[in-house]
Amino acid sequence: MMLMPQNGGSRGDVHVEDNQNMSFPSWEGTFMRCFSEIDEKLAKNIDTDGFHGGSTSVSVLKQGDQVIIGNVGDSRAVLCRRAPDNHLIPIQLTVDLTPDIPREAMRIFAVEEDPTVNRVWMPKRDCPGLAMARAFRNFCLKDYGVASVPDVS
Repeated sequence: MMLMPQNGGSRGDVHVEDNQNMSFPSWEGTFMRCFSEIDEKLAKNIDTDGFHGGSTSVSVLKQGDQVIIGNVGDSRAVLCRRAPDNHLIPIQLTVDLTPDIPREAMRIFAVEEDPTVNRVWMPKRDCPGLAMARAFRNFCLKDYGVASVPDVS
C-alpha cells in the first residue's frame, strides 16, 4: 500500500491506496503529483542557492513484472542483467533530459548565448546556463522552460 498526501500534502491528511494493480496512467498521475508537490515545497523554503541551484531525480518503482520510472533532469536509471557467462550487461532505462533533445527543446524559451553548448540560458545575465531541461528548484530558469514535470515511462 502507498500513503499519498491529499490537498496540500500535510502528513495528517493522507489516504491509503492499494497499488497492487494500479495502471500505468494511475502511476503516471501519481508521479506527476508527487514531483509537483516536491517542487512546491522547495519553493516555500527558497534561499539563494535554491533560486539558482537545483537537483535532478530518478525514481523507480516495481509493480509485478513492470518497472515505472519518473525522471527529472540527467539522472539515470540503469538495469543490469546477468549474461550466460555470468557478466553483467547494463541496460539504460532513461534518457538524459537535456535541452538538445527535440521534445525538450520545444519547451525551452531562453535565448542561446552559445549555440555550441546545449544549455538553458537566462537572457541578458552573466551566469552559466543549465545543461538539463528538467530539474527541481532552479527557480531562476522556470520562466525559460525548465520544468520539474517528470518524464514517466
